[in-house]
Amino acid sequence: MSASSHTAAHPAANGDALSIAGRDLRASAADLAECRAAIRVGSKTFHAASLLLPRRIRGSALALYAFCREADDAIDRSNEPLHALEALQYRLERAYRGEPIDNAADRALSAVVMQFHIPQELPLALLEGFAWDATARTYDTLSEVRAYGVRVAGTVGVMMSLLMGVRSSGALARAADLGVAMQLSNIARDVGEDARMGRLYLPRQWLRDEGIDPDLWLREPKFEPRLGSLIDRLVDEAGQLYQRAAAGIDELPVECRPAIHAARLMYAAIGREVSRRGGDSVSSRAVVSARRKLFLLAEAVIAATRRNGTSEHAALPEAEYLLEAIALHDRTRGLAGDPLAGGTLFERELSRVLGVFERLERLDRDARAAG
Repeated sequence: MSASSHTAAHPAANGDALSIAGRDLRASAADLAECRAAIRVGSKTFHAASLLLPRRIRGSALALYAFCREADDAIDRSNEPLHALEALQYRLERAYRGEPIDNAADRALSAVVMQFHIPQELPLALLEGFAWDATARTYDTLSEVRAYGVRVAGTVGVMMSLLMGVRSSGALARAADLGVAMQLSNIARDVGEDARMGRLYLPRQWLRDEGIDPDLWLREPKFEPRLGSLIDRLVDEAGQLYQRAAAGIDELPVECRPAIHAARLMYAAIGREVSRRGGDSVSSRAVVSARRKLFLLAEAVIAATRRNGTSEHAALPEAEYLLEAIALHDRTRGLAGDPLAGGTLFERELSRVLGVFERLERLDRDARAAG
């Protein structure tokens, strides 16, 4: 099924200015430039992947991610994280009222959520995940870890899909899968770093099953083979979600696919590097080299030209409430149509060319199967 049959349009889909009461809802060039500069320094992996996004949504994606990064840093660096959380909730409320505080990320966020019809429940879920960090929430099961991942990363994946004009429940379920997979990769990479901050995101029941007392281990975190096997297990869980997510990327506008494949491949590479070290992310932190990232960018472009499986899996149970919020939001606003009608001439031509590659690959695959 084509992406266009899965999507709902919004006025931003073709890059036109949108206004309410005379207000241009596009983020200003100055605010976007400031967001871009912050991400270039604060999240090099996301910035590298964003370079493959089409221009019509690249700035909005960076603006969205800039606010997410600011929110995360505000919680992590505060001596009173719950007060920081309240301040963030206030900032978010003002952004949705169209009255953001005097800050580039907030102004850009306000423009983006209005322009792309992003329900407030999504960034609120993100802040809820940060609140779980602030209150030192513990996670006994993999489902609880996934619920955390849905909030702090799945929400970002879903909002990115909305920026691309893709609003079907199936495609959004795969976007949530990708976000959770990326968070599991981060958790696997940062076990030692998190432990030294008094945090543990591995399922505690997994540790107990291996005879490791989670609280005692947190007091003196050190690597041992039993722990390495659990970290590898988490990397495997992420790998399954990356595989599911790949099929969902096929439903995105063609010109958006290379960037999202790049993010998928780069974060999956983090997990593979952890596994290559025997699951030891306590003694050191796994890093994917710049040279390797360049190879992965090339692989992402190739992945965008082929089909990557089916997206028939049900949504993660922990992510269903986000999809329900979007469905309700869209029903009440009558969002419908085909956002792929817009884009620049180059982007439309790229979509056509990559579509030809897809058809040729499908014909070749069918011929091999028949022969």
